[in-house]
Amino acid sequence: MIVAAAGLILFPLMMAYAASSDLVTMTISNRLNIALVLSYFALAVVTDQNLDTILVHVACGLCMLVITFSLFCAGWMGGGDAKLASGIALWMGFPLSIEYALAASFLGGVLTIAILVARTKPLPEILLKQNWIARLHDKKTGIPYGIALAAGGLLLYPKTSIWISIINL
Repeated sequence: MIVAAAGLILFPLMMAYAASSDLVTMTISNRLNIALVLSYFALAVVTDQNLDTILVHVACGLCMLVITFSLFCAGWMGGGDAKLASGIALWMGFPLSIEYALAASFLGGVLTIAILVARTKPLPEILLKQNWIARLHDKKTGIPYGIALAAGGLLLYPKTSIWISIINL
């Protein structure tokens, strides 16, 4: 029962950390991305995922890494975002990764529009004294896309083989 509870909450906690970290610091820790990958493997073993399923999930994560690394090289995505999307795709597997990419893209578009609109409005001085808010409001700053990536992962987590396996423990 403890393993099931830990398994159900681990991914959401990592997504909350990724989103909040990207919002406040505009970075996503490599340690978080490593933990995301290692925890997938740990839970895959605990929930008796078969080797074929695990390998398909690994292939999905690697495919996403190739795509997102290409976007990073083109300057369209941050490196932490690329690694986070790949780690999330590992958890999703191929069928869900397309749905995940669409959800994250839609949420990222909404997030981007909201931030761009907010940047056209003056902020109260008290808010500008907060470094992370001033940085987020700066038109030269990128968009903390990790928020959308994490939200997309959270939306689809209940459909993953890990979630379903934990529920059935």
